Amino acid sequence: MATQNFSITADEETPLLPPPLKPDSPPPSPTPLPKFQLGIALLLELCEPISSQSITPYINELVSTLDIVGGDERKVGYYAGLIESLFFVTEALTVLQWGRLSDQIGRKPVMLIGLGGLCLSMLCFGLSRTFWTLIISRCLCGLLNGNVGVMKSILGDLTDVSNRADAFALVPVVWASGLTLGPLIGGSLANPHKRFPAVFTSQFWEEYPYFLPCLASAGIVLFCTIITYVFFKETLPMHIKASSEISATDAIGREAPPPLRQIPIWPVIISVANYVSLAFLDIMLSSLLPLFFAMSIETGGLGFTPPTIGYLLGAYGAATGIFSIFFSAKMLRYFGEKRVFCGGIAFFVPAFMLMPIMNLLARRTSIGPIVWSLVIFEFLFMILANMAYGAIFIFVTASAPDQRSLGATNGLSQTTVSISRALGPALSTSLFSFSVEHEVLGGYGVYVLMTAFALLALALASLLPPRVWDDEKAPE
Repeated sequence: MATQNFSITADEETPLLPPPLKPDSPPPSPTPLPKFQLGIALLLELCEPISSQSITPYINELVSTLDIVGGDERKVGYYAGLIESLFFVTEALTVLQWGRLSDQIGRKPVMLIGLGGLCLSMLCFGLSRTFWTLIISRCLCGLLNGNVGVMKSILGDLTDVSNRADAFALVPVVWASGLTLGPLIGGSLANPHKRFPAVFTSQFWEEYPYFLPCLASAGIVLFCTIITYVFFKETLPMHIKASSEISATDAIGREAPPPLRQIPIWPVIISVANYVSLAFLDIMLSSLLPLFFAMSIETGGLGFTPPTIGYLLGAYGAATGIFSIFFSAKMLRYFGEKRVFCGGIAFFVPAFMLMPIMNLLARRTSIGPIVWSLVIFEFLFMILANMAYGAIFIFVTASAPDQRSLGATNGLSQTTVSISRALGPALSTSLFSFSVEHEVLGGYGVYVLMTAFALLALALASLLPPRVWDDEKAPE
């Protein structure tokens, strides 16, 4: 599949874009985007990061109050990571089924089911007072929420090859907005009985200190549900719904895609493997950092409060979005995809190693200007590491054997990445607790192992070709 090289600005939730026309084909006139429908679709995209990230500022504090921890702060990482991972496990089990259902009954009904499930699970999470009810609520969220996959189909329905890149370029901005708003909601509204005693005087708020941020997130989702039900129009044309009558040629006149067994060729394997390694490192770091911020200095962290954690993560989300808008595409064009990807992977090394350094300095001098400066550098390294997503999306897209197999290639990559995201949180936070509890390398053993993972990922990245696959396959 010889296609024109292109650059995109993306984060891990950005869907893979179909390759543009061949270099010798005249570019089509862009089709005007359906702005109103697209705006609703992007509003729905905002619900996922707000709901998932609103719990990050207080999840570790919440787990530390449960009986299952037994008052031992060192064990928090085991259970906090498990709660985060189970969402991805259950989502990976059902996301394909929800996507297939949307091909049969339409996108809108499935989206409404997903939004309802998201709203219900957030309310259940806020009312949970035991470890198992927290587990059930997060699993419920993953099982009922197939919107991650369906959203990609909606954007595909609303666009064509002439305007798809313009629509997809808005996705990372929306995701970064959710990464900003979610932690701000969770950090600002947790423990309202203590923070706003004049307003939240009821005993209810003392017994359920984390219900308010969950209620706020659920309220946003409910608002989006109403907007979707009233204004959103079905995007799945009736003539391309799945049917047993569809044979070797599909309903729109194109040949049916090749069987799945023809997809795992070497370009697909090495591109997807690097995508998985990037997602694995990213989710481990994203899960480990809030735990590191929340744990006391004596336990290996920095002892920040949930509001502080929320403000920091919110600022990081905003900075990531701004950087993506202004710099990511330019850096891809200037340095090339492989260099940007390898550079992004390399930045995980200082991001992991800065955490034990910050804790050591905090033990000696408390939280002062030097530690705060290193916190800023930590987020800077994370922002630079996120550059790798745009590069690897280009590699994965170009690795498809042909145009008809692009969807299958995308599906394969998303499935494997979902599995890695399910394993990452539990692994990184459990290793943190294990290192502290058993004093592995002075309690810092987790960072040595994470750094080793990053170096292995860098070695895997070196196997990518100097140029994108379609560049190499294109005629001279």
